[in-house]
Amino acid sequence: MEIERRWLVTGWPDLEPVSTLSMEQGYFATRPAIRIRQERILGGSTAYVLCFKGKGGLVREEIELNLSPDYYARLKAMLGKPMIQKEQRRYALPDHLILEVNSVDPQLDTGFFYAEVEFSTEAAALAWTPTPELEAYLSHEVTGQPGESMAAYWDRTRN
Repeated sequence: MEIERRWLVTGWPDLEPVSTLSMEQGYFATRPAIRIRQERILGGSTAYVLCFKGKGGLVREEIELNLSPDYYARLKAMLGKPMIQKEQRRYALPDHLILEVNSVDPQLDTGFFYAEVEFSTEAAALAWTPTPELEAYLSHEVTGQPGESMAAYWDRTRN
């Protein structure tokens, strides 16, 4: 189960990241979402993930399976479309939460930034408010809004 809130943002926040990842991802289907992703932690390991995401906004089913590099490469070749390129920076927040900020396709005119925070419960997600330093940065929430998912972005830019 995935419980997360999402915002469209401008640029990186004025915080020190705890980690930075380079990612690429592509979709086999967008309703429900079936995607593959390579996640490379800068200075660290690389993961290859097959992900299924159900319908929903704030709360939705999510199943992630690890792939071998070989299976990832074979699936990527089946897509036949350019992968979405992302840089993700993660920032520590109070209460052990993590703010994930993503720069999507910065080399393209369609590029944009978005931020997410994942929660352990729906009640915690609904009760959470950004810290004063992040209040203006996280002012454009798009949680659950149609057309604001990465799958919708794939449909707009790759189909």
